[in-house]
Amino acid sequence: MAVLASAGLAAGPEQTERHLGHIETAQKAEGYGFRNGSVVVAPVPFSSPMIGSGLALGAGYLFKTSPDANTSVIGLGGLRSDNGSQAAAGMVSFAFPGNRWQIKALAARADAAYDLYTGVGVLPVRQDGSLVRINAAYGFTPDLSAGIVLRYLETEVAPDAGLLPSELQPDASLEIGTFGLSLDWDRRDDSDYPTRGTRLTAFATRSHALGGLSRRYDRGYAILDGYRPLGRRGVLALRGTVCAASASTPFFDQCSIGATDNMRGFNSTQFIGPRSVSLQAEYRRRFSKRWGGVAFAGTGWTGAEFGDLTQGGSHSAAGAGIRYRVSKKFPVDFSIDLSRNNQQETQLYVYVGQRF
Repeated sequence: MAVLASAGLAAGPEQTERHLGHIETAQKAEGYGFRNGSVVVAPVPFSSPMIGSGLALGAGYLFKTSPDANTSVIGLGGLRSDNGSQAAAGMVSFAFPGNRWQIKALAARADAAYDLYTGVGVLPVRQDGSLVRINAAYGFTPDLSAGIVLRYLETEVAPDAGLLPSELQPDASLEIGTFGLSLDWDRRDDSDYPTRGTRLTAFATRSHALGGLSRRYDRGYAILDGYRPLGRRGVLALRGTVCAASASTPFFDQCSIGATDNMRGFNSTQFIGPRSVSLQAEYRRRFSKRWGGVAFAGTGWTGAEFGDLTQGGSHSAAGAGIRYRVSKKFPVDFSIDLSRNNQQETQLYVYVGQRF
């Protein structure tokens, strides 16, 4: 699932995307096409360090337009967590035959409560707003595509008590329009549960504040994933992420350990900055048609410049998880992971699909 923003408003819509539903077994169909897909139905519990635990409700439809196309999705979802965060979203993702054209659109409304890590300590805040994002990409080959990204974001951030620190006050109320370019070079053998191949995704965007004071900022990141089978039932998955943002970028769009790279082990607002780099590895093993397990580890760095990344030390975490395959037609798993970081903190993650 795509990351909507590095922190803040991303939490609700991102969880909603991840939890569009628990796929009950639809009637098994032969071939491809819209009529031969699977129905997606909720509910699914979730847990994340950022917004806590809760329940996601959703409904959708998964199908393939051709044997050589990625899975397409039409869905609606919503969630509420135990800390009062809530979100609702509608999404469509169409992959046409041969992946010649791929169009993804998301509209979401969220009200998220979370802890913001600042220079003066941890500050509980609420962030609400609306988000619309469209990504249209053209496939030059079945593996390589490039496209444009459009985003509209309207958001307000307020502390539960007191005032925002002075350095964050310019980010308190913003209306942002974003235009960018995307690149996707996907050589994986499957888009839902890859066992071999690589995927490179990259985004470069320019954002402008709409109304009020003039403000412009740039952001770009690249993610390289690699997969290799280990034996008949095992898969080694690797991820490397590099991110850079300009100095005027709002905190919720900056590079983040946990949001930009989907790394487990830290709150997504704990380590953010204009630059980040991270590396992750995961071993996946199927025990049966339904059950599987994973072991994972990762480390990352953030800083003002790439040359300063090591000054703040590394942020590392490792853990293990279980998988339950909820669809007979598509390799989609219900996932529960437990992670321990180098600050001796334990985090629980419950979600649908793979982390990467």
